[in-house]
Amino acid sequence: MTTPQHPPFPPRRPGRGPHAEEGDGRAVGHVPVDAHGTSDGRHEADHGHGTGHGAGGGHGAGGGHGHSHGHGPAAPVSRHLRKVIAAILIPFAAAVVVGLAVLWPGGAPPHERTGVGFDRQTQQATVTKVVQLSCQSVNASGGTPTGDTSTAEGSSAVQQAEGECKRATIRVDTGDDKGRTFDEIVQPDQSRQLHEGQKVVVAYEPSAPKDLQYSVTDINRRLPLALLAGIFALAVVVVGRLRGLMALVSLAISFLLLNFFILPAILQGSNPLVVAVIGSSAIMLIALYLCHGLSARTSVAVLGTLISLLLIGVLGSLFIGWAALTGNTDDNTGLIHGLYPSIDMSGLLLAGVIIGSLGVLDDVTVTQTSAVWELHEANPTMGWRGLYRAGIRIGRDHIASVVNTLVLAYAGAALPLLLLFSIAQSGVGTVANSELVAEEIVRTLVGSIGLVASVPVTTALAALVVSADRPALGQGTAGGAGAPARGGRGRRRKR
Repeated sequence: MTTPQHPPFPPRRPGRGPHAEEGDGRAVGHVPVDAHGTSDGRHEADHGHGTGHGAGGGHGAGGGHGHSHGHGPAAPVSRHLRKVIAAILIPFAAAVVVGLAVLWPGGAPPHERTGVGFDRQTQQATVTKVVQLSCQSVNASGGTPTGDTSTAEGSSAVQQAEGECKRATIRVDTGDDKGRTFDEIVQPDQSRQLHEGQKVVVAYEPSAPKDLQYSVTDINRRLPLALLAGIFALAVVVVGRLRGLMALVSLAISFLLLNFFILPAILQGSNPLVVAVIGSSAIMLIALYLCHGLSARTSVAVLGTLISLLLIGVLGSLFIGWAALTGNTDDNTGLIHGLYPSIDMSGLLLAGVIIGSLGVLDDVTVTQTSAVWELHEANPTMGWRGLYRAGIRIGRDHIASVVNTLVLAYAGAALPLLLLFSIAQSGVGTVANSELVAEEIVRTLVGSIGLVASVPVTTALAALVVSADRPALGQGTAGGAGAPARGGRGRRRKR
């Protein structure tokens, strides 16, 4: 006795269907179909296998099963919606291009170097020789200090007088003085110790006496940084393939816009907020379309990012002004203000908030848009309310992780400052009220509000756009949703 074999899916009602074909005992089909049940050439397949027995032993297509596999991008939205999206984004992109052309600088304006901080002439050099010697022999005073060694200053003075110092000979490798050598004394308590063969960066001060014109200012870290960047690029391309390569190209373009437009335009005296908005918009358009393609899905992500950036700009401008944040809080900003007094430092702070939020915003809006599109692909009959509710549930998890990431990123950057406040045993209110910390609080909270708002905004936009092209129930088959497909090919997949 043989056990009858049952198909993996429930068989259809026995007998000949209205579309069964005579004399076809078995049919196998691979039919790509679109949202309306017609072939569109996509890499998708419907497989139908059916067997049936009619009267007199003839074979028909009365029973069968079907399964489908979907690959590739989502079905495009209608031409009407594409026109609506283009009517919004094309004028915006044109305005960005006009803004770039009008505000494009001719390079950073020249100024007299101060010789302070980063505003120094530097050259590359190599440590050629290091010898040990007594610190007392190079001590200018020649005497042993008698101060209190319990303090940091007294202990350092004793080490400099009684410890072992180093005399490093350094050779200049670049510039007009290439090949010139000079000596530098390294104290035992210095955090940066030199060794033979080490690559260093030296500062040059032409107005100083000849034997004091050069001094070591930093270590040359180009090789390890370049190697790390190469490993990063390789990992992105290996994992992301073409999409990863496009991401690297967009990253390079972002750096070019930052270095050749945003920074020089601010130094030329243009409004930092306007420059940041135009530059960020250009970066957003290039990065999103280059990485994710020219499609309605990407356009919805662009719209969501733009709305969120506008919200961040409005809130940032309001609270930076209300909290009287000047943006001039450390030596670097003080030097910028001294060299270019016309720069609006509070506007520069707001520009930093906008640019800093852009990268995370791109991630959130693209993720939410893709989630809504995939939900629609899984259930094309779902309305925009259902898509929005499902998408926002995904977005809530995203909100929690992204906000936590942003806060911790700012806290990590300001960790030395927070340690100083902890050492001083300052209260939470005192710490938060100081301008240094208040800047980070405003930066973090304004950016986080924009990120939180981007989730419902982008989800609603995506749900409205994708649901507007929802196919009618049963469309694409001759007999409605439950009718068997022609020729035993199984049920066709609706997109």
